[in-house]
Amino acid sequence: MKILLVIPGIGSVYGGTSKIAIELAQTLGRQGTFIDIVTTNANGLADLNVPLKTWINQEFYRVKYFPRWHIGDYKLSYSLTKWLFDNVTNYDLVHTIAVFSYPVSITHLACKIHRIPYINNPQGMLEPWALKYKSWKKKLYYNLIEKASLNNASAIQMLNQAEAQNVKPLNLRSPLFIVPNGINCQEFELQHNPKTFYEQFPHTRGKTLILFLGRIDPKKGIDLLAPAFAKALTKFSNAHLIIAGPDSTGFLPTVQNYFTEEGCLDNVTFTGMLTGVMKYAALAAASIYVAPSYSEGFSMSVLEAMASGLPCIITKGCNFPEAANNQAAFVVDIESLAIANALLDCLSNPEQAKIMGERARKFVFEKYTWDQVARAMQLVYAEVLQQNPLSALY
Repeated sequence: MKILLVIPGIGSVYGGTSKIAIELAQTLGRQGTFIDIVTTNANGLADLNVPLKTWINQEFYRVKYFPRWHIGDYKLSYSLTKWLFDNVTNYDLVHTIAVFSYPVSITHLACKIHRIPYINNPQGMLEPWALKYKSWKKKLYYNLIEKASLNNASAIQMLNQAEAQNVKPLNLRSPLFIVPNGINCQEFELQHNPKTFYEQFPHTRGKTLILFLGRIDPKKGIDLLAPAFAKALTKFSNAHLIIAGPDSTGFLPTVQNYFTEEGCLDNVTFTGMLTGVMKYAALAAASIYVAPSYSEGFSMSVLEAMASGLPCIITKGCNFPEAANNQAAFVVDIESLAIANALLDCLSNPEQAKIMGERARKFVFEKYTWDQVARAMQLVYAEVLQQNPLSALY
């Protein structure tokens, strides 16, 4: 079985989406599936410093980058287009990640012309909130290109039942199946040391750290977090908020103003994007993790925080009701008061919060590993190729 994985970009600025593609490819390859990734050299508005139009061997998979030009964050690539039409028939099945994207749309067209089956993972971008954001552009693109493209897919990957339910009003013809994201257990088996984080941000030492890890983006709900944190701060003056994530759209000044208006900007540290050892050090330094999102497919950062044993406060927009059902996280309404009350609960009852974090770690290690995800995807690939009903059908 030869699988081609297509994603618009895997630069670090894309956070969880990049990691999903890389981890899935690596795990599938380790389990014996031949898999290639093709993508562009985009890293937000910057370019990755990588060899172009040549295969780069990684552990258990290959990746090929193509040059792109862009209109805003919309990526176009003539060389990728040509390569797809010339080479897509070398693969048994194509798996695309993203929607409203030229590299993905042109991949679907090449697959349709050459009769190669493809499945798509929209990564939460067909959720109601996501469709409303920049709605006129998405509505135009959806009606002209995306709807037909999705309806021609052999199947569409949903990350959880909540996402599948939310997408149903679109009345897509293609079957929906559920396979979630995962974590690499090896990254979280050892207890990480917060020392590196404290050395970089010494003013946070001795504080009760609340961590937000994600892109600086309107959908992440930081406008809800600001008043929630300000309320918690009135009772717990030692609390300090860490906002860790890239600002690829220039939204940071707006976010900083949220905290200025609440009078608590001095109690917030913006670290920029944290990766590798520094990210794990931040998770080790934190006492609470918060994800106030309006909309998510299935947040990688939430999984990583839970795997780190942190008590997590997430909104219903994170599409993870299973966490609440297993008492593995606070899952609250998408409003600042609900987030504030959960923060106060964790800060007031640190021992109970710690127990929840331990329960979360066990839950994620049992249910959401990349080995489990890759095995499920292999089954889906085989069923699509054999034209059998999907066992993971929603």
